[in-house]
Parts: sequence; structure tokens; C-alpha cells
Amino acid sequence: MQALAVVLFPVLLTLFALAMERVESRLSRLSVREDEVEEFLDQADHGDVATLAREGFPGALARFHRRRRRGSSEPDGSTSQHGLGTRHAS
Repeated sequence: MQALAVVLFPVLLTLFALAMERVESRLSRLSVREDEVEEFLDQADHGDVATLAREGFPGALARFHRRRRRGSSEPDGSTSQHGLGTRHAS
């Protein structure tokens, strides 16, 4: 019985460590920088906030960046069409 424990313990410990490495790598991909959060909170529109509630921060941040790229590619620099120019005072 002790021999079985001696053989299985290192194997189980290795499997656990590999599983935790996968969890850590997923969490590191989902992390965002503080300045990205501040920028999002300052400039997000209602659609961005709805995406945040539905998909979480990485999805909402990706939508926010896509919308900003579309808005900045306009020739006259106008971004009111995409909701950036209409900020409501709270």
C-alpha cells in the first residue's frame, strides 16, 4: 500500500501542477492593464457597458477598441456617429 502511495503521489502532484499552469495562463490572458480600465470607464457608451455585463471585461474592451478604431478612421475625425461624441453628465 505504501509503495502505491509513493508511486502515485508524484504523478498526481505533476498533474495538479500542469492543471494549475493552464488556469494561470488563461487568467493572464484575461487580465487588463489599469489604464485600459480607466479609459474604458471614461469613454464607454451604453453598448460597451451592455457588452461588459454580457461577456465580461475582455469582450467589452475588444468591442470598445474596435469602435474607437472605426471612429478614428473617419476622414473628418468626427466620432459622434459611434456614440463617442454624446456623453451624458451623471
